[in-house]
Amino acid sequence: MSGVAGRAELEAARLLLSRMGISPADLVAVASDRPPAPTFAEYVPVVAAAVSAGTRRAYGSYWKRVVEQWGQRRIDEPTPSEIERLAEYVKTHVVARRNARGGRSAAEHLVAALRCLYRRAVADGLLSETENPALKVAKATAAAEHPESVGGQPVGGDQRGGGVHG
Repeated sequence: MSGVAGRAELEAARLLLSRMGISPADLVAVASDRPPAPTFAEYVPVVAAAVSAGTRRAYGSYWKRVVEQWGQRRIDEPTPSEIERLAEYVKTHVVARRNARGGRSAAEHLVAALRCLYRRAVADGLLSETENPALKVAKATAAAEHPESVGGQPVGGDQRGGGVHG
């Protein structure tokens, strides 16, 4: 497709809009009602100020990473694939600790921090629910989170269930 609509395409679009009860003016009005989305550098402090101290402690370091990587980007620019790439970056650049899980927690927390940020953006009218890219990023499954468990039971543990046996 050339990117330029021909007469037939324009007529088809007008017909479709008409059947939906939408005028071309309606489309233009909706698009211009919303100001441009803020950048991450502008919006992260707004979100941080609006959430509880506990949420700020939990997500602050992840929002800092987002600002470091995407600070000058508008919040409506990243795609789900870019969020997944950033999560992988965070996962591979995690500080190794004794109880580390190979960065899986860091990646999960980054996505959760972005979901929090985008929920606020939707609530603030900056994006619609369908424009929220963080909702389109899959959550980790229980098996992926805890590969040491099978069927909800620890591998090598007591499979009888129901507490301590002994």
